[in-house]
Amino acid sequence: MSGATRASIASQRLDRWIWHARIVKTRTIAAGLVSEGYVRINGARAEQPAHAVKPGDVLTIALPARVRVLKVTGILPRRADANAARHTYESVNAQG
Repeated sequence: MSGATRASIASQRLDRWIWHARIVKTRTIAAGLVSEGYVRINGARAEQPAHAVKPGDVLTIALPARVRVLKVTGILPRRADANAARHTYESVNAQG
């Protein structure tokens, strides 16, 4: 059923997706990253935590220890365990 649930959701708030994918520990931290300009969607700086993301979008997230480039492959309706969260994105090689 989780596959059907995941497929039925077309988009999600950016801060919520970052939190659900377990990139950061809290939604407040996710919203702060977006508001402070540390997140890009498809190369453009995200201005609002409420910006919608959908499968196929590429996110560049500047974290304190490293920069992560992730392709959104799915959306979870709620925060799940780390294994389920890993299935919502693919890491993109950002070298070069």
